[in-house]
Amino acid sequence: MREFLVEITTTIPEGTEPAEVDRRRAAEAVRAKELAATGNLLRLWRPVGELRSIGVWRAGDEDELHEKVLGTLPLRSWMTLTVTPLESHPNDPGKADAAG
Repeated sequence: MREFLVEITTTIPEGTEPAEVDRRRAAEAVRAKELAATGNLLRLWRPVGELRSIGVWRAGDEDELHEKVLGTLPLRSWMTLTVTPLESHPNDPGKADAAG
């Protein structure tokens, strides 16, 4: 499995009913928990004062990430994504923890 840094900006289309926004946001929270449980969503942050998210996601490849992971998010049609594939850095202090 590969890891990806994903920046997500969600823009709600003008004129969208508040009930639809609430429904999709609730479904998004459920789906995020499911993707975390399957190991596809590792971490998720929101920069202070911004309405975007930054996360570390995992998938077999970038096509799988888009089609089978991010594509299943209820808010996906309202999202703009920036995906950056990641690889381990030789000086990553977390590597020692992973090796145990």
